[in-house]
Amino acid sequence: MNQPFVIAEAGVNFYDTARQRGVSPLEEAMRYVDEAKAAGIDAIKFQSYKAETIVSKNSPAYWDITKETTKTQYELFRKYDHFGEMEYRRLYEHCRASGIAFLSTPFDYSSADYLENLVDIYKISSSDLSNLPFVRHIARKGKPIYLSVGASYLSEVDQAVRAMKEEGCPEIALLHCVLSYPCKNEDANLNIIQTLRRIFPDLKIGYSDHTMPDETMTILTTAYLLGAEVIEKHFTLDKTLPGNDHYHAGEPADFKKAIGNFRLVNTILGQKEKTVLPCEVVPRREARRSLVLTHNMKKGEVIREQDLIAKRPGTGISPAAQDIVLGRRLLVDCPEDTILTWEMV
Repeated sequence: MNQPFVIAEAGVNFYDTARQRGVSPLEEAMRYVDEAKAAGIDAIKFQSYKAETIVSKNSPAYWDITKETTKTQYELFRKYDHFGEMEYRRLYEHCRASGIAFLSTPFDYSSADYLENLVDIYKISSSDLSNLPFVRHIARKGKPIYLSVGASYLSEVDQAVRAMKEEGCPEIALLHCVLSYPCKNEDANLNIIQTLRRIFPDLKIGYSDHTMPDETMTILTTAYLLGAEVIEKHFTLDKTLPGNDHYHAGEPADFKKAIGNFRLVNTILGQKEKTVLPCEVVPRREARRSLVLTHNMKKGEVIREQDLIAKRPGTGISPAAQDIVLGRRLLVDCPEDTILTWEMV
């Protein structure tokens, strides 16, 4: 297995930590970039939108309002929609200088268009999976698309994939996702990763996570073991903050732990061919058994079953060849505990 492509979904979390630290949102967003890079993350992703183009003013909340108390989507999005092309260009340039990939999910045509010169990969949210005119618009730009498939039926996923292919999209990744904030562990449904791999064998398959970070990052590790080639999780610099996406996001330490797990898994899986490994050659020889004489025997004596015992090391005749050895004569005198070799019989 190759290492998964890890995306830190910063979204708009930096607005809250900027307010907490008394710095500008742009300065804080750049700190998110630096912390993500230091954690070994491959890409950091933001969100590009304006409240008036993404949601009607009376759209109700669909998140856990005990953790994010804003009652309407419009009200929430208005809090975090102050960045435009200039700010994202500054972030893109900072990402390039830092050596981490810049991504931002567009939620309107204008954002999709100005991001064209900034992103190498377009990320499309689960919420836009059925917005086929928008999906086609992005697909026509000729860049890879990573599409989250939360809260969808397979028929809808298939429609979106067909639309992207028809518009000439060069690379498609489908990210299993559960559109629930936070997603309970029992709802994570990670087996869908293998379902998507079976149904769309020509596409990359990944996982976009909304569960609460677990102590050992076992959920993300399991997604990798099930075949996720792309792993995305919300990213914050303070997951104790209330509201928005902080409460189900991972901090840099969580991502470091997950990336360490991916590396360990990749190391221990090894090869599929069953053979003797170089590290096993000496232990194989010393820990296997050989046919050994149970007492002194003279040249010419016929070897009987009671004359033999199997003992370590495995430098002599293998016990697997005992039937071949029985009934043969010794060619030399042999004391008790002699490890038999083929030259002796």
